[in-house]
Amino acid sequence: MGPLAGVKVVEFAGIGPGPFCCMLLSDMGADVIRLDRVANVGADPNEPKYNNLLRGRKNIALDLKNPDGVEAALKLCDRADILIEGFRPGVMERLGLGPDTIFARNPKMVYGRMTGWGQDGPIAHTAGHDINYIALTGALHAIGTKENGPTPPLNLIGDFGGGALYMAMGALAAYIEAQKSGKGQVVDTSMVEGAASLMSSAYGALASGAFKEERESNRLDGGCHHYATYETSDGEHIAIGANEPQFYKLMLETVGLGDANLPAQADRDNWLQNKETLAAVFKTKTREEWTALMEQKDVCYAPVLRMSESMAHPHNVHRGTFVEVDGVKQPGPAPRFERTASAIPSGCAYAGENTKDALADWGFGAGDIDSLLTSGAAKQR
Repeated sequence: MGPLAGVKVVEFAGIGPGPFCCMLLSDMGADVIRLDRVANVGADPNEPKYNNLLRGRKNIALDLKNPDGVEAALKLCDRADILIEGFRPGVMERLGLGPDTIFARNPKMVYGRMTGWGQDGPIAHTAGHDINYIALTGALHAIGTKENGPTPPLNLIGDFGGGALYMAMGALAAYIEAQKSGKGQVVDTSMVEGAASLMSSAYGALASGAFKEERESNRLDGGCHHYATYETSDGEHIAIGANEPQFYKLMLETVGLGDANLPAQADRDNWLQNKETLAAVFKTKTREEWTALMEQKDVCYAPVLRMSESMAHPHNVHRGTFVEVDGVKQPGPAPRFERTASAIPSGCAYAGENTKDALADWGFGAGDIDSLLTSGAAKQR
């Protein structure tokens, strides 16, 4: 099921963007096997089903400090199309699993490397997280309020946007090229560079002088009145995105301001005045009352929902945006494919839960599997 059916991926266990990238590949039908640490087998008391990023793939536990465990990993890579790893630069080489070693055995392998800073550079060797990576790109500075300063947008921009999505796109692009050239390559995915790429339009606006480097001073950062959130009478919020003049005009008419003769929509000097006017109007009704009034009109409106509310919204229910896996409601596979639809994902595995059967699925004989387990190079939960 899915457009990537038949593509085989080896994932070296990590956190955040690596697992999310591999979840996406698995959702689209790739056969992804996750190589976990033997030390993790039985060590985590939490049920994996709540870690949605682990869904859809089997989990093998290998000891990569054991030569037999390393050789087992190499044999899995011999059979794979794509490798995804998220260690600091040099770690895979020290394990004996670097690109040169892999390419010597599997010349068509796509070797995906996921790091925050990239594989080289003055701070490439240092630790970091999403908040640090997006801080280096201008993205974090641009998000937040004048009063409270920069606000981390969860870890959506660095980890998942600039990291996982660019890794998935880059790995698949390299895979397509490898089918023509017969040669694999390293895909060096830096969350800094991915996040910077996501800021491309903002950097264009900065160069033209249209973007002000002061929070809440621009059209898309909460600075203008027609692209903002507003509190309602019940303490909830709504989101207005009426950028285009025709949508803005209809929005004003719908809320009773059609003949109010407000300052011009594009007049930046009067954005605050217009925002205060709209804020007073939106405070007169509840979120649900505004939804009933505006959701079916071209005013670029949506209620600001909690995650728990989002799963029950009629549009999301109709589209099947959320699915249930192992009793856990979560976002389903995206995007949608007309002919090769993605299946509902299978559940999340414990570390080492599938060591025996997954090795067998990937061509290891029973004797080889028993030998790995006996030597401690592999472990079955």
